[in-house]
Amino acid sequence: MIGLKDIEAARARIGGVVKATPCQRSRVFSDELGADAWFKYETLQFTGSFKVRGAYNKIASLPADEVRRGVITASAGNHAQGVAFSAALAGVPSVIVMPVTTPLIKIENTRRLGGEVVLAGEIFDEAYEEALRLERERGLAFIHPFDDEQVMAGQGTIGLEILEQAPGVEVIVVPVGGGGLISGIAAAVKEMKPSARVYGVQTAAAPAMAESLREGRVLLRPVERSVADGIAVKRPGERTFEHIRRFVDGIVTVAEDDIRTAIIRLLETGKTVAEGAAATTLAAMTRHLIPDTAGRRVAMVLSGANIDIALLSRIIDRHLVESRRLVRFRTHVPDRPGALAELLQILGGGGGNVVRIQHDRVFMHAGFWEAQVDVTLETRNSGHIEELRRDLAAAGYQVELLE
Repeated sequence: MIGLKDIEAARARIGGVVKATPCQRSRVFSDELGADAWFKYETLQFTGSFKVRGAYNKIASLPADEVRRGVITASAGNHAQGVAFSAALAGVPSVIVMPVTTPLIKIENTRRLGGEVVLAGEIFDEAYEEALRLERERGLAFIHPFDDEQVMAGQGTIGLEILEQAPGVEVIVVPVGGGGLISGIAAAVKEMKPSARVYGVQTAAAPAMAESLREGRVLLRPVERSVADGIAVKRPGERTFEHIRRFVDGIVTVAEDDIRTAIIRLLETGKTVAEGAAATTLAAMTRHLIPDTAGRRVAMVLSGANIDIALLSRIIDRHLVESRRLVRFRTHVPDRPGALAELLQILGGGGGNVVRIQHDRVFMHAGFWEAQVDVTLETRNSGHIEELRRDLAAAGYQVELLE
């Protein structure tokens, strides 16, 4: 078991390398959540994630003869960057085994930081098995992404910072995958402020730690594809499980839809880019899954910002459709010059912004002297869509909304 002494030693070790990230109150989210809402911005670390804390603490703690040939790890991305960065500072090579589904930004950033990337398996656990094989084959030092006391102690420095930066904090909400982050934070917080409560959040697509805690033993659970790829772990750690069972007040799970919504809320309202794992904390608070937070000071850990830009684009587009700010409809116009311009004049006059238009005179279901028009339109909300439909109907157009 790690304790406050280990975490303070880690803080001294990593202090010249790892950034003490801000922990700030959000007035907007405080009003929305009915709590005194604070965010711990690990999104602002140099590597875009908290993982560098544990990785650097571990590598810096190892004897020189153990790391001379290099280090190896398995990671869904953030730990990979932390290890690559820390190994480069230590002057040793690093090999990083990552799932083939890892977002491109995490792969490229790991290479940029000096890591040799090996892609293997669909999920973290499959990459982990390959990393263990390469460890034996090449004689490298293995840096576990979560089930290691030096790694946990490094992550625990976040807990020390939260207690200093958000004085009076009563609840801390932390993303959970393998459990290294919450183990370190909870160990620090419970020793310094036993009255503070620490809760973990997992995606329902990968609930292994939540179910393990409920059953009282470490369980292997299937993992579905998740936008929170950084915490999609089949089997949590043995060491982390013991820390969580001792120090953590509970673990909840959140739906994928809620995580995607939280990513958008953090981007649009919080002005913060957060990956799926990081957004789970806001998702849990929004769904009121963390007990007894009304009026209390709550710190939510935003664990990382390394979200694939293509995935973020898909999340944004889906949100625009679901919030009725992007709509697609079909209508028909006379097959004559100027007919399409007349349709667009009505849409523009009503404040609709055309994103895409398809005008078809052949492959469609309409009269011979008609053309089919499919329009994708930016709108304000559902009410705006109805206004545009009424304008079109008044002009003689029949409109079919396309879902």
